[in-house]
Amino acid sequence: MMPTQSRTTPTTAPDAVKFRKPQISDGVRLWEIAKDTQVLDLNSSYSYLLWCRDFRETSIVATVNNRAVGFVTGYVRPGVVPATLFVWQVAVDEEHRGHGLAGRMLTSLMDHVALQGVWALETTISPDNAASIALFTSVAHRRGCTITRQELFSPKDFPDSHESEDLYIISPQNAS
Repeated sequence: MMPTQSRTTPTTAPDAVKFRKPQISDGVRLWEIAKDTQVLDLNSSYSYLLWCRDFRETSIVATVNNRAVGFVTGYVRPGVVPATLFVWQVAVDEEHRGHGLAGRMLTSLMDHVALQGVWALETTISPDNAASIALFTSVAHRRGCTITRQELFSPKDFPDSHESEDLYIISPQNAS
């Protein structure tokens, strides 16, 4: 029997990827990754710079050879009890997609914010974004959490042409 060849390359192997907090110098690269997805709502380059400065404690960057290849941006919703992380964007550079990197970034970020007492997560996803729905559902199930969906924004809520956005909430099984 021939040995099975691994499809994992040195740059996509889990141990080649490092996670860290974003730095201001990552802002341009995060903007490029978001732009290259051709799916995410692209924010201004300025907003990615601010995100790396002001929300670094609730965001994460994945690097390979010190180059950002993915990110999750988020913030803790002010005044919400229980403390809740809202995930704004998840993006992975095309070369590194399909290796579970988005799920690993989300899991790592959730572990980090849990140390700060944040145990619930919210995000919005358009109904036709099957990949994001699968990502967040998978992360919730792997963590033994529940995931619920409710309507949040309809197309008429937006000033321009935009799909509806459903709110997904991930919380521990015993949360009320």
